[in-house]
Amino acid sequence: MMNEKIKNTLLQIEVEKNLKILYACETGSRAWGFPSPDSDYDVRIIYMHEPDWYLTLSDKHDTIDMMLDEGELDISGWDFKKCLKLLWKSNGALLERIQSPIVYKNTEGLTEEFKKYADLCFAPVAAMHHYLGMAKNTFYEVDVTDSAKLKKLFYALRATLACKWIEERNSIPPIVFMTMVNELAFDESLKTRIKELVGLKSRENESYLHPEEKELNMFIREHLKHFSEIADSIAGGQNKQVDLDVYFRYGLKNYWS
Repeated sequence: MMNEKIKNTLLQIEVEKNLKILYACETGSRAWGFPSPDSDYDVRIIYMHEPDWYLTLSDKHDTIDMMLDEGELDISGWDFKKCLKLLWKSNGALLERIQSPIVYKNTEGLTEEFKKYADLCFAPVAAMHHYLGMAKNTFYEVDVTDSAKLKKLFYALRATLACKWIEERNSIPPIVFMTMVNELAFDESLKTRIKELVGLKSRENESYLHPEEKELNMFIREHLKHFSEIADSIAGGQNKQVDLDVYFRYGLKNYWS
């Protein structure tokens, strides 16, 4: 039912704003693989205006933000041109969106091209700082109290594992949380506990307060200390002999029609 509502809302946005949505996906806990029963729907879009819209010297508004159904449905996104600029910078949020396992709308060939350029432009140091900052901010809320929202623990843990993935594999971290849990090497008892907590989170609402997980907290704390020490020494990026202008012009000619 929500799936259809989301798709109908996307159609309304296209008509009302005279644009074309090229891609729409779920992000947040639903895409990461650890939603709660009352988790919001976080829909992220890549959209395009008609080609003449881009023929100006003026800067134009290139983002959309909408909160609907009393916050249950959060729709936001970026213009195609803005997305290509962010792709060049290895923007962590965009790199996750193009991997989402829950897709509401797609344009043929778009995610394949974005993923190709994402690999070519990937800057491990930028991604490391993105996830390290995210992990530190959310873990602080967990580490200063005897109980905290379980989702905050997952946010910190997910970002920590993303840092570990970058350090060990020098590649873009997967959006699906359990892919990192299963494929990265660390204590099997912690992996078992994480899987138990995923099950618990699927039964408890977002407001649920969970008692301290001492071993997981220690795991996060030690890894964040390590990543803070090495972050600046991570590789700066791949060879960026990539002409995104070519793909931008291709998109204007082929995606709008």
